[in-house]
Amino acid sequence: MPEKQTGGRGDGRSTGGAGRGARAIALIGPYLSGKTTLLEAILERCGAVQRAGSVADGNSVGDQSPEARAHGMSVSLNVASADYLGDTYTFIDCPGSVEFQHEGALALTVCDLAIVVCEPDSRRVPALQLIMKQLEDRGIPHLLFLNKIDVSDTPVREIVPMLQPASRRPLVLRQIPIWQNGVATGFVDLASERAYVYREHAVSEIVPLPGDVAGREKDARFHMLEQLADYDDELMEQLLTEIEPPKDRVFDDLTRELAEGLICPVLIGSAARGHGISRLLKALRHEAPAVDRVAERLGVSGEGVAFVYKTIHTNHGGKLSLARVLTGHVDDGATIIGDDGHEERVSGVFTMHGEEARKRNGAAAGETVAFGRLETIRSGETVTSGKHAVAQIVVPAPMEPVFGIGLGLKDRKDEVKLSAALAKLVEEDPSLVFVHDQETHQMLLLGQGEMHMRVAIERLERKFAVPVVRERRHVPYKETIRKLVEVRGRHKKQSGGHGQFGDVLVDIAPLPRGTGFQFNETITGGAIPRQYIPSVEHGVRDYMRSGPLGFPVVDIAVTLKDGSFHTVDSSDMAFRQAARLAMSEGMPSCHPVLLEPIMSVDIAIPSDATARINGMIPQRRGQILGFDGRENWPGWDIVKAHIPAAEMDDLIVEVRSATAGVGTFTARFDHLAELTGKLADHVLSQHKPAAA
Repeated sequence: MPEKQTGGRGDGRSTGGAGRGARAIALIGPYLSGKTTLLEAILERCGAVQRAGSVADGNSVGDQSPEARAHGMSVSLNVASADYLGDTYTFIDCPGSVEFQHEGALALTVCDLAIVVCEPDSRRVPALQLIMKQLEDRGIPHLLFLNKIDVSDTPVREIVPMLQPASRRPLVLRQIPIWQNGVATGFVDLASERAYVYREHAVSEIVPLPGDVAGREKDARFHMLEQLADYDDELMEQLLTEIEPPKDRVFDDLTRELAEGLICPVLIGSAARGHGISRLLKALRHEAPAVDRVAERLGVSGEGVAFVYKTIHTNHGGKLSLARVLTGHVDDGATIIGDDGHEERVSGVFTMHGEEARKRNGAAAGETVAFGRLETIRSGETVTSGKHAVAQIVVPAPMEPVFGIGLGLKDRKDEVKLSAALAKLVEEDPSLVFVHDQETHQMLLLGQGEMHMRVAIERLERKFAVPVVRERRHVPYKETIRKLVEVRGRHKKQSGGHGQFGDVLVDIAPLPRGTGFQFNETITGGAIPRQYIPSVEHGVRDYMRSGPLGFPVVDIAVTLKDGSFHTVDSSDMAFRQAARLAMSEGMPSCHPVLLEPIMSVDIAIPSDATARINGMIPQRRGQILGFDGRENWPGWDIVKAHIPAAEMDDLIVEVRSATAGVGTFTARFDHLAELTGKLADHVLSQHKPAAA
């Protein structure tokens, strides 16, 4: 008969673990692993939706934004709530693409547990490792849902060892499939020793344990118990003396070791077919930690404390701050205190279901809601409805940008509007960085990749009605000289009344790379009055903004040696102009040369991709400095290199292509290097029209 949806565990256990308040569960996993499909299956099983939607059909609760629909992928958090056997759950579906994984970083902070969704595919191990390490480093309990078991042709006993390198915690297999003619038709729960047969989009049925599965189940169960016994001496003693441990003891160990982050249980199923969903929900109900455990992990105390993990600017409802209440209550209309002691009044409390906000009166500890119109509160902020500000929860730093584009306006009148829109866009997505480059005078938007930038521009135009033109990033070239030249500059002008007169003799000399600019003077005998010498330096610096090649001049020394003045017509402006004339006449004779910025780049990649990256760097005119193992990342390397800034634009695209989407890098300016030949000619030919 079908398994009944009752308050009991459905596995012979007591219900002591239930009723622990609202839970927050993250769904996280590699791109295309089926997280949004799993969310739909969970909502359908809980009765939150009548029928599971489909990402392909564009009717899922998650991925409702036009950008997600257009690109067929999650590009932001999806939040939905459901009740199961009297308990309330908020599921936070985190994007799987590495370009949008930052979306889940803050939300994971306050989740009770993360369900890591993964396919039975060895090629997913590096992407899975990225996720597992984040969870392990932050102490977030997690289990693995092995999805798409219905289409796998690899035995589970081989899949788990294959995935184990991605996890520093033991992967503890909780279920094994029942196979019939090469198809997974059900599973055996190793903790309860019950067998189930899958029913399409329905609750599985309990069946007698098939005889041909008994031996496999016995071996798999014993291995599970051995793994649990590594953290339970009494269980280990029972196994050594061949005493069958009580089932309650097994379940208690699973619950405790999961909460303490000692193990990562593995459940199996198929989100697309609704297989394994009820057993997953039962595991959440009885084994997922509660909010008090999260508050303890984060060191939170006080009344009415909440953590804001996401900001959304809606078209009609204003600003919404998605948050989880960790202690006490936060009611509609309550005054809350932010991180620096400033106060805000909550204007509406909402339950989020996809992009739909449902009004409610307030929220208690454990509940995940959206607070309305907290204008000064930002994502990552810990707030309280108490009388005094509380200590801020430590959050991960935003990911460093690895890709950038220039922004131009289709209509100059939109400049102020663009600034306001970008401020909101960056508030919604803190991994975006907007800067006005002082060297290239270009507006830059920086982020995590090509798709990240594309979605950001689409949001700018859709949500904030600011059409922009995408531009290629300008490289901040410089120029210097190779030869010393002595040159005189004389500015003389007479137009009635006081005229203008300034006369200087200067040496222009090259300096070692990286020295910068030096101004010296050796004036003797009062050839130029002392008060005019600073004006000469100002004139030199004026010219250096754009040298004979059209770029800022660096690494030169200018020495004022001699000159003359007129007692009536000389002035600061006259000597400033004389210095500019001297530079403009002398610099072309100093053998000017173009300089390009060279970046120091650390590329983090799985070790099996190191050879490909080493072959790629010289193709970008880069120099390999060496490579070493990545600290605390087994199976990963860091390749160090110098690469010209002009070759960096799409570096992340190639790195990810060579590493199944998981490679990344950090880059810092290192030095300037001469650029000559055809490459320099091309830069100069491109710059002249732009300068004109």
